[in-house]
Amino acid sequence: MMYPYITLADETEITHSQLIEADGNQTVEVHFERPTETGFDSARCVLPTYQWKFVEGFSPDEMAFFDEFLRNNAHLLYRYAAQGGMHCA
Repeated sequence: MMYPYITLADETEITHSQLIEADGNQTVEVHFERPTETGFDSARCVLPTYQWKFVEGFSPDEMAFFDEFLRNNAHLLYRYAAQGGMHCA
C-alpha cells in the first residue's frame, strides 16, 4: 500500500510505502508521479540506499531535486511509514 505524503506545485504527487522488512533491514519505497497529457512521469526510490528503481519522464534537474528532497525528508518518511501513513486531525 502507498500512503500520500505531499503534492508539489507542479502536481507531482509523492507517496510512500509502509515499512518493508527483509533480511533484517527496514526499507521504504517512495514514489513520485506527475500527470502529463499522455499519462504520467514517474520515479521510485528505495530508502535508505537512495537507489532509484525506475525513472520515466523527469529531467536530471528534477531528479537532483528529488534526491535532495528525500535526504531532507527521509526521517519523516520512515516515521510515517512505521505508523501507516500521516495522520491528520
